[in-house]
Amino acid sequence: MENKIKQTNTAQLIIDGKTYELPIYSGSIGPSAIDVRALHKHTGHFTFDIGYTSTCSTESQITFIDGDKGQLLYRGYPIEQLAEHSTFLETSYLLIHGELPTKAQSEKFTKTITNHTMLHEQIETFFNGFRRDAHPMAMVCGTIGALSAFYHDNLDIEDNAQRDISMHRLIAKMPTIAARAYKYSIGQPTIYPDNSLSYSENFLKMCFAVPAEDYVVNPIIADAMDKIFILHADHEQNASTSTVRLAGSSGANPFACIAAGVACLWGPSHGGANEACLNMLKEIGTVDRIPEFVARAKDSNDPFRLMGFGHRVYKNYDPRAKVMQKTTHAVLKELGIKDSPVLDIAMELEKIALNDPYFVERKLYPNVDFYSGIVLSALGFPTSMFTVLFALARTVGWVSQWNEMLEDNTQRIGRPRQLYTGATERNYISINKR
Repeated sequence: MENKIKQTNTAQLIIDGKTYELPIYSGSIGPSAIDVRALHKHTGHFTFDIGYTSTCSTESQITFIDGDKGQLLYRGYPIEQLAEHSTFLETSYLLIHGELPTKAQSEKFTKTITNHTMLHEQIETFFNGFRRDAHPMAMVCGTIGALSAFYHDNLDIEDNAQRDISMHRLIAKMPTIAARAYKYSIGQPTIYPDNSLSYSENFLKMCFAVPAEDYVVNPIIADAMDKIFILHADHEQNASTSTVRLAGSSGANPFACIAAGVACLWGPSHGGANEACLNMLKEIGTVDRIPEFVARAKDSNDPFRLMGFGHRVYKNYDPRAKVMQKTTHAVLKELGIKDSPVLDIAMELEKIALNDPYFVERKLYPNVDFYSGIVLSALGFPTSMFTVLFALARTVGWVSQWNEMLEDNTQRIGRPRQLYTGATERNYISINKR
């Protein structure tokens, strides 16, 4: 990866009367960064930044977020344009390679992914080792990690061709693994990939078709699924992406790195947010109880908060939510869903959040998790599958970030430091004297 950062200024740090100069680097857009890599060497001090909220862990050319403007760019392209005009596989090519594909490149990439959708038949035996009531994320995490035992012939991360094959395999096999986890959890037989279908159509068929009946994919539903995948494909250096990069910095194989990302995504504060949102809607129960819960959300002394509103990064409207709002209403109209208490509650909450001064002034708008949870529920996915679908989409971002990291000649193994507050040095006391 060509280094594109440039020094634009210096910052002065004064410690005990001594002045140190630190380079300030700028990227193409966004905030500049103070380079503290040599801070400990020159001053004997570390920076202290819990959660790395003010720390750039890497240089990247993949995704840019401006939370104040509500902007999300993939390789410079606004997410709204990609969701409206692109496809998930075209967007995947963009994230990996940096440019939108030509027609020939798109056809070749699509064919390559399509040819890798099958799973090794022994993986069926692997699935049978899980309990029937296992969480689908547990199955996905374990199976992704196990792929390195099936494809150990292409694990040389220094070889570009082998990295490409691994990336293609992961993108292609994630829908098959995700659908297999779903089918296993509900006791239905495996539906094998259909390579005549698009990426999203194939996934829907593997999830919802049964051998006893013909299955025809609804194009509006397939388009909604594709949009959900595009919107979740990457999101800069979030917790799971940083986990993938950290694992990859040690030289771990790509399947292990993505399994680590899946495990991190499973957390309710990250990929489990849409599941938590739908559980909240179920807790509310009926539309007439909404005022009670809204009042609780406004009460500073009540720990309850409305899930699916506001965002840690976006201080304005989540740009992905704008796309999902339109998609949500199109899906509900297509499916003709009229008698659903959960969806009734969601639609009423949406009206309140967009009009109530309390929410508007604090910019607590519905986020992408709010709408995606509604859509996935309407499609028939149980809440336990929500994070699995998130992982499916995010795999593209993970492999893109992992590949970019390996191409960066300044990359080093991740080694965060700490501010130690434990006991100082002391001598061991034998057990009979304690």
